[in-house]
Amino acid sequence: MPTAAESLSPERQMEALREENRRLRAGQVRAQAQPGQSDDRGQQARFRTVFDNSPFGQQIIASDLVIRQVNRAVLAMLEYDRPEDVVGHRMLEFAHPDHRDDWRFWQERLWAHELPSFTLETCLVRADGSPLWCQVTSICFLDGDEELGHTQLEDISERKTMELSLKRLYDAQETILHLVMHDLKGPIGHIQLLTDLLERQLNAAAVPLAAGSAPAAVKYLGLIRQACATTFKLLQDVLLLGSLDANRLKKEPTDLGTLLERRLAAHHLVAHEKGLALALDLPPLPVRANLNADAFGRVVDNLVSNALKFTPAGGHVTVALREREGRALLSVRDTGIGIPAALQADLFEKFSLTARPGVGGEAATGLGLFITRQIVQLHRGKVWVKSQEGAGTCFFVELA
Repeated sequence: MPTAAESLSPERQMEALREENRRLRAGQVRAQAQPGQSDDRGQQARFRTVFDNSPFGQQIIASDLVIRQVNRAVLAMLEYDRPEDVVGHRMLEFAHPDHRDDWRFWQERLWAHELPSFTLETCLVRADGSPLWCQVTSICFLDGDEELGHTQLEDISERKTMELSLKRLYDAQETILHLVMHDLKGPIGHIQLLTDLLERQLNAAAVPLAAGSAPAAVKYLGLIRQACATTFKLLQDVLLLGSLDANRLKKEPTDLGTLLERRLAAHHLVAHEKGLALALDLPPLPVRANLNADAFGRVVDNLVSNALKFTPAGGHVTVALREREGRALLSVRDTGIGIPAALQADLFEKFSLTARPGVGGEAATGLGLFITRQIVQLHRGKVWVKSQEGAGTCFFVELA
């Protein structure tokens, strides 16, 4: 049968220890006020029961980091047989050399009362020299006239091993993506160049080609060029996904109106070629947001490209910027073919089955809107859509 302490959840055990510390402190205050009238033996017994039987490592340490007391779980974690192998030794003796400063820094702050408690992930060394990753939670308490530290150790070695394995896998995949991107960009570029050369030679041929052969050849070369462009776009999207990381995304206050004017310059040319009207609607006062201009520019490009792709000739696309309750609100509205209600739920998923060719047959990689959502979320914003089939679509992006 498990003891009462063993049946408690880890959180409840830690709270029980904290409560006993508070009761002990209160009992010491009463004892000083009324000598001989405080009986904290029951409280100490409960504390000892939880301390000894906890599945987590429990230890008492002094301000000089000398270990005063440990439970069985600590001995098992460090793979020692006797309490005296640990008790009386400094905590730094069991800390991995790369993590000894962690203990000094946090313990000094704890005893200086700069913090009521602290939690850190650190690495210890077992008796056989192998590493032991653990999460440490420490608080201070009074024991008579002395202030001691109570520390709980949770073995997180399995999780850390998995994290390190995933990091290695991520690094390997990122390296492969960069290699693929580098190795494929060259051949695709060569195919595009040869396609252009062949097309120019066909157009400038001195000897007439057989009837009907030139138009077919030109058509095939156009298809090759389009396939190269689609493949190159897919490579760019995949590489961007591999590089998206909130820690690498450097942000700074940015004038969104200026950013939109700059990013829409190229889209105006595409709109003109397709017979579409592209308008930018800006408020009278500047709207600023803390963002990475290059990454967020990709959001603008994706949404405007989509609007142009799904709007037939003669239609309109309007990019508008407003400030609402202290937040920047960007909208991209079109008068295009709209999105069926059945497709809207999975619209922002990668390689979604909802990906459709544009009204001019433009191919879709299935990553554009997924990348858009990832970038917006990295900016702590949100993106959503309102659309009706046959009546156009409007995408909204809200930023803090």
